[in-house]
Amino acid sequence: MVKKIFKVVGRVFAYIFTLVAVLVLTVYLLLVMLCKGDAPATTRTFVPTMLETGALKFVVNLVLTEEEILAYTTSEGSAEVAEDVDTSMIQIGSAVETDDDKTTEEVSLLDALEDPDGDGIIYVPISGHTFGAALLVVRDPSKVSIASIYPFSSAEKDKYGITIEQFVNNTGSIAGINAGEFVVDGTNWGGRPLGVVVSHGEIQFNAPGYGDVMIGFNEDNVLVIKELTGMGADAFAAYVAENHIRDAVTFKDVSDGNNNHFTKLIINGEAVDLGGKGVGANPRTAIGQCADGTVLLLVTDGRGSAGHLGATAQDLIGVMQTYGAVNAANLDGGGSSSLYFDGEYKICTTFLPSAGNSKYLPTAFVVEP
Repeated sequence: MVKKIFKVVGRVFAYIFTLVAVLVLTVYLLLVMLCKGDAPATTRTFVPTMLETGALKFVVNLVLTEEEILAYTTSEGSAEVAEDVDTSMIQIGSAVETDDDKTTEEVSLLDALEDPDGDGIIYVPISGHTFGAALLVVRDPSKVSIASIYPFSSAEKDKYGITIEQFVNNTGSIAGINAGEFVVDGTNWGGRPLGVVVSHGEIQFNAPGYGDVMIGFNEDNVLVIKELTGMGADAFAAYVAENHIRDAVTFKDVSDGNNNHFTKLIINGEAVDLGGKGVGANPRTAIGQCADGTVLLLVTDGRGSAGHLGATAQDLIGVMQTYGAVNAANLDGGGSSSLYFDGEYKICTTFLPSAGNSKYLPTAFVVEP
């Protein structure tokens, strides 16, 4: 009797082992096909898409060497380093000048938007080829600022961030989007930022690192996009003081064998040449500013949400240009991408750990009513 039981158990384990082995082999072969197959367009999208994720970067490293990965992420040429933002190009509250090189639709689209509530905050749903998006137009840039869970702590009890909805409710705001980069631990605890955090003129976190680009506003309510590579904490503190930065966070702009992140989208009216960065399709979050100071907060879906793959960097640039952005930057995206407005999530791309809510985050751009 005992021998029969062991025999049955052995067969069950053998079946399970065989099934698992077949599944692993199938997945591996699928990865090989996606990364090295005969469909160049597929591989050029798949590889950068994986490298732009927070948790799945390792996938392509299973079948590709670092040299092969770099061939994909730099396949369209080297990205050009854009100049610093010319703050004089933003005239808060002024009329946008007509550009002869633009179509009438491009020039007038922003001004043609209806504002039924008369509060200068307009929600615009957008439908792209591979993504759905939500655009929030904020006429008064002084209403946009950084909210955070400061003081930050590495203590176990303080490891969790909060959702975008909580940021909005805690600050009495009407809207919010995810903002800067943060430490990813386990299932996205979101309690510790990376780079820098400035909120209402106070430096709350000061650890700029390689590839960091600051995105924020100065005291004149002009969007500033500044590369911080090579800048230490003391230099950053001096920069904040000298340039009167009131609110800011950072995101990475780096492409290597493990990452394919980008930040600058449009600088001084010119789209940035991103090379091989941002060619993958993912949920995205971006912020821009028009010549009259109007702020554009853009969030796209993706990764299967509503059947959409997601947006590329060029998709973000296209939307921002259509609505007249003079300067624009990409923020942390992927599962973090969320826009909460008027009491509900217009777009929320996370699945865990808080179904129906955004990821837990340390910072958010919020909009005062």
